[in-house]
Amino acid sequence: MSNVILRAETGRETGTRTSRRLRRRGMVPATLYGQGSESLSIAVSARDLRSALTTDAGLNAVINLQIGEETHTSLARQLQRHPTRGDIIHLDFLKISLTDEVEAVVAIELVGDPAAIREGGGILETIANTVTVKALVTAIPESIRADISGLGVGDTLRLSDLPTPSGVEYLDDPDQPILVVSLPAIALAEEEAEEDEEDLALVGDGDEAETEPEQDA
Repeated sequence: MSNVILRAETGRETGTRTSRRLRRRGMVPATLYGQGSESLSIAVSARDLRSALTTDAGLNAVINLQIGEETHTSLARQLQRHPTRGDIIHLDFLKISLTDEVEAVVAIELVGDPAAIREGGGILETIANTVTVKALVTAIPESIRADISGLGVGDTLRLSDLPTPSGVEYLDDPDQPILVVSLPAIALAEEEAEEDEEDLALVGDGDEAETEPEQDA
């Protein structure tokens, strides 16, 4: 579990103009809420925020927000990003207790190459690269590792096939596909062409059998 410290300023005014001024100063407007307390408008350093969210835990890092003499344990949530630059322009901090169960989005880390890839006859089609989990704050994994070295062409890795770390519950559909091993388009075309040729050959054999002249008794 990554645990970082982030200083926050209070007393900011809300509104678009105020937020723009804060961003020009290198600050990100934010809101702190949770655990039955009233929401609090704050601002944090954009540079320090980037550092806090680029640990191994990513967006699931436990952040100790220092506001004056108080420290609030929190998670970053509801990030809003600039549409072109991708910078965080606003976010929420959810107050938590280390004994709380929370929902989190965790990355799926694929390990190994399927036999079909090693033999040069298949390609991986990734359908989902994250999974939603529920766990104690201290038990949220940095990633879910899945060994795919045993997959062959036509195989599908589903959520139910993923390992389940201790204390973690998956919230998504167990049948949700994660990835599929398939043949390249050119290989599929060649396979279909071969099947068509075989079908034509069978039809030709049948026609010859039907047109064979009958012999007089």
